[in-house]
Amino acid sequence: MSHVSLAEALANAVERDALLESLERAEAQALLEDWQFWARPEQLAPPGDWRLWLMMAGRGFGKTRAGAEWVHQIARNDGTAQIALVGVNLAEVRAVMVEGKSGLLATAKRRENLIWEPSLRRLRWPSGAMAMAYSAAEPESLRGPEHSHGWCDEIAKWDAQTGSSFGRRKKSPALALWENLMLGLRLGPHQQVLATTTPRPVPLLKLLLEQDDIAVTHGRTADNRANLAPGYIAAMQASYGASLLGRQELDGELIEDRQGALWKPSLIEKCRGPKPSLRDLVRIVVGVDPPASAHGDACGIVVAGRDAVENGWILADASVEQASPEQWARAVAQTYAAWDADRVVAESNQGGAMVASVLRAASLSLPVKLVHARRGKSARAEPVAALYEAGRICHAGLFPDLEDQMCGLMTGGGYIGPGRSPDRADALVWALTELMLGPENVPRVRWL
Repeated sequence: MSHVSLAEALANAVERDALLESLERAEAQALLEDWQFWARPEQLAPPGDWRLWLMMAGRGFGKTRAGAEWVHQIARNDGTAQIALVGVNLAEVRAVMVEGKSGLLATAKRRENLIWEPSLRRLRWPSGAMAMAYSAAEPESLRGPEHSHGWCDEIAKWDAQTGSSFGRRKKSPALALWENLMLGLRLGPHQQVLATTTPRPVPLLKLLLEQDDIAVTHGRTADNRANLAPGYIAAMQASYGASLLGRQELDGELIEDRQGALWKPSLIEKCRGPKPSLRDLVRIVVGVDPPASAHGDACGIVVAGRDAVENGWILADASVEQASPEQWARAVAQTYAAWDADRVVAESNQGGAMVASVLRAASLSLPVKLVHARRGKSARAEPVAALYEAGRICHAGLFPDLEDQMCGLMTGGGYIGPGRSPDRADALVWALTELMLGPENVPRVRWL
């Protein structure tokens, strides 16, 4: 499917401007207000007999504009339409969905006299159609009112922003509100709801994706490049790239926690922080998982540190792909020197003494500690994963390839992540085991 609008497909910006200037004023105004001409395909209502349209897309994709234009189309064509506008809270409904720069008031046609009554939370169209604003924090507010249509914005944020603890409830506030909305959706011949959101693996979103009468469209922040500030896409990619957070917030990808995985994306995001000062670290080591063959898997090279209060830090992923023994050994030596590390910890299962020889050939002064894996990868990783659960490990930056491998290691054995082997994750485990779980880090009992 094309990711460009008719306007983008037909002409470049200069030619479009020339086209507008060649038209009569009324014709030019009509073309400027023709959403079908300016919208990208993913921003237009999908075909078919759907009851729910779910638009999952990255930030800045144009979800708000698409939602506002869809509501306008309904209100102009059906004077009896009763539309529910539901946001995280009433302030956000007003600031984003109604009064925002891509909201309903801003996208109304020039002579379209919409009447917005903030005190009544009501918006009226000349056709007679009406929309009412509702807050996701007040599920009971939708118990009773009837509607023909609804626009629900940022549904993945609803529970997170209500401030409610629903551990004592039978269902979350978001699920309760959705049920009330659906029960009241009984006006008109064809009831429909549009839900626009940046995806997160929350119960409501998972529930909606299981519905039979749903149409789903996806989109990336980069799809709306023409309407975003210059340099924004490049800045976001530089900061977040292919990280789990970037895939969710920029690419609109639903990153679900794998059942039984030792690490979950949500846990790793909680453990992310700024890079510490190297002066605050009492030890820095380089973990190495050598490849099994000369040009086989990647060589995992991960830099980790420990501070004075016994917290661990992941500082760098310097892993190399498709490298010869001389190349990956040189990369280890360079990483060791760049971080002023005090030790290289390398797995010796693949080659034993040969691993040490290759590393020392790259640097005679390299202090190498060989470790032998007596247990499977997951068993070795479980104590390290427990450190993450305890909040004792911090990722000082974004390490997308490493983090994807971590999320592929399963409890009880098995690996379902990218690549044949979790070489980067193995290197991380060796480094943190040395720093946090070595004999010198185990509390001793003093006998009196």
